[in-house]
Amino acid sequence: MEKDQKQYTSISKQALRRLPYYLNYLKRLRESGVDKVSSTMIAKEMSLNDVQVRKDLAAVSKIGGKPRKGFDIEELIMCIESYLGYNNINDAILVGAGHLGRALLSYTGFEDYGLRIVAAFDIDENVVNTNIGGKIVFPMDKLSDICNRLNIHIGIITVPASAAQSVCDLMVESGIIAIWNFAPVHLSVNENVIVHNENIAESLALLSSQLAARLNQKKNNLCIKENPV
Repeated sequence: MEKDQKQYTSISKQALRRLPYYLNYLKRLRESGVDKVSSTMIAKEMSLNDVQVRKDLAAVSKIGGKPRKGFDIEELIMCIESYLGYNNINDAILVGAGHLGRALLSYTGFEDYGLRIVAAFDIDENVVNTNIGGKIVFPMDKLSDICNRLNIHIGIITVPASAAQSVCDLMVESGIIAIWNFAPVHLSVNENVIVHNENIAESLALLSSQLAARLNQKKNNLCIKENPV
């Protein structure tokens, strides 16, 4: 292998979560006419350590920053999108065309992140055969056939907790190997299936706890100012 060639390396979950934020910042810079960026600029924008940013970029890009000039933004965007798979659109299906499901079906930004929802499924006869966000809602008995015909590997679950496991099982039987689960329940799957849980209740509980702590801190600081020793 040539010395100037560089292979991608595995990165931590924390670093993986930072990459979309880097990408959004880089795209904003590109839109404003900037073509070069340094790791220091990114670190300052993200309130991160400069060394950490350099490590993240080195893990996912085959290009290096040039002294006094930094990284070429267009090349860096391409590298990050390639690493995240954003330039390879993946088709997905969604089960559960309720309020949350409708919101996801109507969101037009998923394709920017490499995801395209091609169809939805539901048991409600009032919803079946309707069009939501340009996607047809099919009855559940069509799920396996459509997944197999379209070679779908990603499933999104937006059904009540009581129905989530049965929906998950049907998805797996239909060839789904990656599940984005919005139902507030733990799904039981085999080791070959990837599940990412989007627990809104957990996030809200964490936010509320942090808010309470921040308000309590402000209250204590105010008491100290009003009653100095």
